[in-house]
Amino acid sequence: MPENKSCQIPSKVREAVCIDADRVYDSCADKDCLADLRVYFGDEAQEIIDDAINVRVRNAEVLNCLIDVEKVPFNNGCYTVDITFFFRVNLDVFTRSGTNPVGISGLSVFSKKCVLYGSEGSVKVFSSEFTADANDDQLLSTSTNPRAKVQVAEPVALDAKLCRTCECSFCAGDINITLPRSIRCAFNDSLPANLFARQCEKSVAVTLGIFTIVQLERDVQMLIPAYDFCIPKKECNCNTDDPCDAFRKICFPVDEFFPPNQDNINS
Repeated sequence: MPENKSCQIPSKVREAVCIDADRVYDSCADKDCLADLRVYFGDEAQEIIDDAINVRVRNAEVLNCLIDVEKVPFNNGCYTVDITFFFRVNLDVFTRSGTNPVGISGLSVFSKKCVLYGSEGSVKVFSSEFTADANDDQLLSTSTNPRAKVQVAEPVALDAKLCRTCECSFCAGDINITLPRSIRCAFNDSLPANLFARQCEKSVAVTLGIFTIVQLERDVQMLIPAYDFCIPKKECNCNTDDPCDAFRKICFPVDEFFPPNQDNINS
């Protein structure tokens, strides 16, 4: 049986080393309730919506997030971070022609902006690295301008309602963006070219809750203490014994049969 030991940290610092790292200069966390987001559909799904009498939201997921960083004029070191989220919204649609709901998916878009501190720097960075299968061309130069990173949890689907277009709190043609190729592929290229400007008889509005963390980071060199090389102390487990023996080592999942109460969860 291999000995299970973690990498031990020596008590004394051997040297100070310089590393290249991404330092976070500023960050913020948000809890947004996105009320009455319009859901856009392909042609076939839109026909089902036009025949619908009610809708129910099942869930939603983040397909992509476009981020743009721009310097704030007359405010040294500050940058605006423009973020556009693309959600796939899965709905159950109840129509006049049947009692069983029909499952369809649509696209919702939400944009937000925040201002963060990203410090100053405008040098270009060149590297001897190269791209494979590209005639050994070096990688293109990069700058030390801050990079934005967005972390987002899966949306919480709160509500959905069916309404006639422009009787809801939104109107057609209120979004002016070009859909990324990845979004079209996620819907199997079923979204029409005039998706945001198309006139429809009925529309769906959903309410989503999202949690996000936005941060600005730069590539910097930092001096850190080095203790030693971290040499693994644990042997690789290549055990190919009887699978029943491995199964017997798994603890009985008590919580699956007897769910813990709230006091045990919070403790």
